[in-house]
Amino acid sequence: MLEDLITSKTRIKLLLKFFLNSQTTSYLRNLEAEFGESTNAIRQELNRFEKAGLITSRFLGNKKVFQANTNHSYFTEIHNILLKYVGIDQIIEDVVSKIGNLKTAYVTGDFAQGKTGKLIDIALIGNDFNIPFLTKLIQKAENSTSLQIRYTIIIPEEEVTYINSMESALLIWSAAK
Repeated sequence: MLEDLITSKTRIKLLLKFFLNSQTTSYLRNLEAEFGESTNAIRQELNRFEKAGLITSRFLGNKKVFQANTNHSYFTEIHNILLKYVGIDQIIEDVVSKIGNLKTAYVTGDFAQGKTGKLIDIALIGNDFNIPFLTKLIQKAENSTSLQIRYTIIIPEEEVTYINSMESALLIWSAAK
C-alpha cells in the first residue's frame, strides 16, 4: 500500500532506512551501494527530505552524513506508519506482549539498520517463556506479515552485553512503558 501512496522507490527506501531506527546514519556513496541506485536519484530525495526538515546532515571529514530528524513534528507518525508497513506492529501485538515474563524486546540485524528484507530478527529479553505458545504466535505473525521471524531469547542479566554486541538494536517493547 505504501507504494501506492509514494511512487518513488528511492523515497521509500530512504524512509525505511532512516525512520525505522532513528539512530541510523549514512552517507550518499554508502546509500548508492546499499540501494543499487544512482547517486543522482538518491541525492535528489535526500535534498527534498533535508529541505522539508525530515532529515539532518553533518560533515564527518569529507562525507556528508544524514540522519532522521527526531525533532520533526511528523517523525513519530512516519515511524509508526513504517512499523505498520513492515509488519513490526503486528509482531509486537501478537507475539511480544503475550509470551510470559518479558522485560524488553528488540529488533536487531538488517531491520534495525533500516534495511528491508524478508527476515526479521527479534531479541526477547526475559525468562519463563511459554515456548510452544511463542512458536504459535511467531507462526501467526509470519503468516500475517509475510516475514520470516527469527528470535533469540536472552536472560535479563545478559541484556546489556547482548545488545552492546549488536551492530544495531531497536527497542520495540518494554515492560517499563
